[in-house]
Amino acid sequence: VQLQASGGGLVRPGDFLKLSCVAFGPNFSRYTWGWSRQRPGKEREFVAAISWTGNSRDYAEPVKGRFTISRDTSENTVYLQMNSLKPEDTAVYYCARRRTDLQPTARNLSLYGSWGQGTQVTVSS
Repeated sequence: VQLQASGGGLVRPGDFLKLSCVAFGPNFSRYTWGWSRQRPGKEREFVAAISWTGNSRDYAEPVKGRFTISRDTSENTVYLQMNSLKPEDTAVYYCARRRTDLQPTARNLSLYGSWGQGTQVTVSS
């Protein structure tokens, strides 16, 4: 599968952005999807995931209550709505699919593959 992430940009603290990730490949709805990010000078970290059923979501503590992951199976697209952005949210954001279908959400990034090219989010006043 190929993934194309978009929607990043330069925003001010408190603003919002909505990231999109289009998946080019079959069986979109059979997979759990996740977002990760890599902040400057830091390792890549888990941000959010949505299960293949669409009924379960998981978020990293720093983004809980501010970010929302969703999906549109008709468009083969995963979204990350990011509200109340903070400077510490500045990062390159990546989407990915769990390596194996019909699996639950997970925070272990090694369980995901097919990382897209990423989209840059910069939060600065």
